[in-house]
Amino acid sequence: MQKRLFNRALGAATLAVAGLMALAPAAHAQVQERNIKLGIQNPKGHPIELGTVRFAELLAQRSGGKLKVQVFPGGQLGSDVQTLTALQSGTVEMSIMNSGILASQVRDFAVFDFPFMFANPREADAVVDGPVGQKLHARLGERNLVGVAYWELGFRNLTNSRKPINTVEDIAGLKLRVIPNPINVDWVRALGANPTPLAFTELFAAMEQRAVDGQENPLSVILANKFAEVQKHLALTNHQYNPQSFLVSKRLWDSLSAEERGLITAAAVEAGQYQRQVNRELAAGQLAALRQAGMQVTELPPAEVAKLRERMQPVIAKHSEGIAATVHELQAELARLRR
Repeated sequence: MQKRLFNRALGAATLAVAGLMALAPAAHAQVQERNIKLGIQNPKGHPIELGTVRFAELLAQRSGGKLKVQVFPGGQLGSDVQTLTALQSGTVEMSIMNSGILASQVRDFAVFDFPFMFANPREADAVVDGPVGQKLHARLGERNLVGVAYWELGFRNLTNSRKPINTVEDIAGLKLRVIPNPINVDWVRALGANPTPLAFTELFAAMEQRAVDGQENPLSVILANKFAEVQKHLALTNHQYNPQSFLVSKRLWDSLSAEERGLITAAAVEAGQYQRQVNRELAAGQLAALRQAGMQVTELPPAEVAKLRERMQPVIAKHSEGIAATVHELQAELARLRR
């Protein structure tokens, strides 16, 4: 089943790339010289940063060197919220951003932050690359954003500096940094912990100074940002899967020719396939590296995972209000894929 889902998603992406590349004649007659700023929160060496490097290479190659992308990793252009505002105004042209941030612009993006929504990454690929993901990206236009492809951050896990997490009850009382959006605040509160919305660029210092006890992120983020230096305990909860949207400022998009749009979209899709593959291949090594860095790793037994899922149900029900059509469509698609 997983292999079939992956092949279906990959096939769809390949067809999309082929179709978009057909828009671009070899002479690049409609391509202007452009210098494009792309800002991300992830540091150098993170799979998303590696993906942006691949994107820049592909775009330069296929545009005959006319479309040049400069990548600013590690939050150099500001926090997610600051970068989002800059995208909308056109002072930053591109970024890769979490659905939790985009839910502040189009509420339906919150569906991707529902805990335990996806059973595996290949299932997520089929959904985000399919009608559900494309409809959500189409709605970003009203917020001066253009979504051209989905990349991934991956499954999120919990870290803290105080104690090992062996049961759901162990999470209670911890002060946890969360992405600044309502659903993340609510699911942390539902576990008896204290949610602290905080920009990612402020997180390391907050953990180092013990202003927060912990946080939750994929292994790639925990490793690349050296959280093991300030966090001792890692619980493999896999409680949330994060797709990432490759975004273009609508101000830039509206100035592009059809050929330029096709080149950018095709490069973003292809680099996204590369980025997902790299992210997944590195996962096992990332866990080993975190252990080597001194983190103590625990994994919740099945009974505790079931309890964790149960605690999340009221949160999912609450945040389904107002976006019921999107929730129903996503759940129907998952049911179809799992048959």
